[in-house]
Amino acid sequence: MMTTHDRVNPNPPAIAAMSTTASSAHWTSDAVHGGSLRPVDLDSGTNGWASPPGDLFLLRSSNYFTKRQKAPSGDYLLAPAGMDWLKSQSKLDNVLARPDNRVGQALRKAQAQGRARKSFIFAVNLQVPGKEHHSAVFYFFTDEPVPSGSLLGRFIEGDDAFQNQRFKLVNRIVKGPWIVKKRWGITAPAYWGSSDVYYHRGPNYFEIDVDIGSSAIANAILRLALGYVTSVTIDMGFVVEAQAEEELPERLIGAVRVCQMEMSAATVLDAPNAPRGNKVNHLSGNDE
Repeated sequence: MMTTHDRVNPNPPAIAAMSTTASSAHWTSDAVHGGSLRPVDLDSGTNGWASPPGDLFLLRSSNYFTKRQKAPSGDYLLAPAGMDWLKSQSKLDNVLARPDNRVGQALRKAQAQGRARKSFIFAVNLQVPGKEHHSAVFYFFTDEPVPSGSLLGRFIEGDDAFQNQRFKLVNRIVKGPWIVKKRWGITAPAYWGSSDVYYHRGPNYFEIDVDIGSSAIANAILRLALGYVTSVTIDMGFVVEAQAEEELPERLIGAVRVCQMEMSAATVLDAPNAPRGNKVNHLSGNDE
């Protein structure tokens, strides 16, 4: 049986070092650098995103079920492919199915040229309600197929019940005012437990939409953080929870550091009526 050790390559070629010619550039080059929020320095960057070291996240270790110990996660299972901060008059669902989604476009363009035939995108879309709806979309990718027997592969291919039990967010407030840290917690637990979650599968992608507005608690805490958003830096990691010995140790699917974001930086999109995926009413990131 494959376990979480049967990972895809977590260390793709360095995008910054690649040629910028259309024929040789890695397909994610434009995706990483082309959004309204650009890559910034991990420690000093503002109004952008960065990739925090996986070791900053403590996840279930190989002896978790006997000693309840956690350990640094290490490398991501998937590589970062950028972040979008989007705004629309209505909720943005299944963004990777949109013809104008820039990350999906980049992959389709590469595949039309005979490249990146095995590449796969994994996205998490955090939907923020309001008079104007916002979405923070985090993209990750692999250039090799996700092993079908691995924990991540089984999660992507699984049913509602399996996905309901396994997906969790692990969050850390890196910088922020005292009031935000007090309400959220220095190491922020996932308060999204009662949020509605929808899954979307496409031919070369898997997307998770988290409707934060469906949870009064999650919405209130997020609203507080957004009130101080230009002074808040947060690490957000995504994990498939291990519930059996052979699935240990846990590993991050991927993580993003959102650095003192400007609300006005959002890209404005129209919101066509897109069909929703399967709904799940549970998302937990708390371990005892």
